[in-house]
Amino acid sequence: MPEIESAVVDCSSLEEAKAKGAQMWDIQAEDVDATVLSEDKKLFGLLGSTYKIEIRPFAPLSYIKSCHFVNDILDKMDLDLIPELTDDGMINLVGEDAGVVIGRYGETLKALAYITNLLCHQDQSTRRGRFACGGYRARREQTLRRLAESIAREAKHKGTPVSLEPMSSWERRLIHIALRDNKDVETRSIGEEPLRRVLVCPVGASARGRGAGRGRGRPETFPARKVQLTKGEDVPDNF
Repeated sequence: MPEIESAVVDCSSLEEAKAKGAQMWDIQAEDVDATVLSEDKKLFGLLGSTYKIEIRPFAPLSYIKSCHFVNDILDKMDLDLIPELTDDGMINLVGEDAGVVIGRYGETLKALAYITNLLCHQDQSTRRGRFACGGYRARREQTLRRLAESIAREAKHKGTPVSLEPMSSWERRLIHIALRDNKDVETRSIGEEPLRRVLVCPVGASARGRGAGRGRGRPETFPARKVQLTKGEDVPDNF
């Protein structure tokens, strides 16, 4: 998770310090943690005290703003869901309308994650926000691991590369991880976002394809077959 900003302010109360932090970082006062560092009493305490207080957002700013942004969208959609930020920076949508926001094959959830990251994670050096809802992410991971093993067997059996459907970066990463120890195939990502996909190549066929491409002076090409997930391979629309 990215570094969390902090500041030290002189205030007469924790509430005042949190209000300053909220104004400084453009978040809500309840999003600010405050800790008293020292106390300075005025005229032996007769005129009150001021405190040196350390303030910091409870999480990286981009994640806090993401949660508020998602909450506004869910309110406008009139969905019974609440975004909760987990310790590892995942935004988990909790509520009765999980199936609605996940959508068909997770497309609605992917779209929500895409627009949130686009608007709230503009700094490319920070980690992008990840979304979970109704256990979808865990089920999707299981589906992708099974798919990776199946496609690897097919690519090895047919001796030709197989191209998967376009996937998000974390989905592509799961495919790469699932097959990185498989000595019969190798994987790489091809194409441009949002249509970037994983290509699974038999080791021999991939090597021949690269060598032939360089020898002719033309870009690398493969007679790859595109694979689409069917409904039976993924999670149902509602959970």
